[in-house]
Amino acid sequence: MALEVGVIAGALGAGALQPVLGMTALLAVPAAATTIALVAILLGVRDESAPAIGRLDLVGTALLSTGLLLVLGGLVVLRLKGLGSPPAWLLVALGCAVMWLFVRVEMSSSSPLLDVRALAAPTMWPVQLAAALFGMSVLGAQIPLSTFARTDPAEVGYGLGVDAAAIANLIGLYVVAMAVGAMLSPFAARRLGVRGMLVGAAVLVAVGYATFIPLHDALAHAMLAMGIAGLGSGALVASLPAAAAAASTHGGTAEAAGLTNATKTVGGCLASALFAVALASTGSISDPTEGHAPLSGYLTVWGICAGSALLAAFALSRLPATDRELEPVEV
Repeated sequence: MALEVGVIAGALGAGALQPVLGMTALLAVPAAATTIALVAILLGVRDESAPAIGRLDLVGTALLSTGLLLVLGGLVVLRLKGLGSPPAWLLVALGCAVMWLFVRVEMSSSSPLLDVRALAAPTMWPVQLAAALFGMSVLGAQIPLSTFARTDPAEVGYGLGVDAAAIANLIGLYVVAMAVGAMLSPFAARRLGVRGMLVGAAVLVAVGYATFIPLHDALAHAMLAMGIAGLGSGALVASLPAAAAAASTHGGTAEAAGLTNATKTVGGCLASALFAVALASTGSISDPTEGHAPLSGYLTVWGICAGSALLAAFALSRLPATDRELEPVEV
């Protein structure tokens, strides 16, 4: 809730302050806020954890970083050179090969960066897969939404043609809906069970982004779609780490909960690169004024967000039938 209140304040404040401060000064605000947070952590957070056991898996860290960089780099080259670029596909293939090697190394390591065997547990893999798929929409779709909203329909035939303040209000509505979804998720879990609540939340995200496909001509349409998606997104943001923690083995709570954020971030990175390819337009790199992303690219973005959320719902439906091991965790 505190996180989402901060996002609401940032979104609404950005829209109000941009005409007054200008974009350069506005972009300095997150840096200042992060610096204040760092000071608060250093001075106010006590370290009471037990001494760590094992060792840092430097080999696994290097392989994971290299694999992700190769895959994402290949997608960037696809964005720049097009789908027919052999170097781009070679980078993606090399990245996948490195990721396969990463899995093999982790399975034989006595102190792995990622416990692959625990990840494969029936109560764990659906949650982590859903987190990655959910990350595609919650982390990857905000910039395409902003550019679509700023596009002038009188010039290109689509878009909302709104100013920065209206976009801030739209994002603010989305985050308010997320806060409501997060607060309602425990009540839904008691009625539907944790599995039913998680599946329902993922379906809400899918319905929200699917609404964009037929309805995208007015700001009210965008507000409706983002409100629906926000309710489901808030419930998933609040509940996926708790579900992973509840499904973890003894002593692996922090790793399991943190892994949901890691997989969510990876999903968002992949989605951002894919969305950049979908929205590519002639002239949009060297001179943004020469071209606009096609409407079909935005439809593809919303379709991917809806489809990934549906796949997340399917993955979550594979959780064990009993919710005894996944009861809501009071935070």
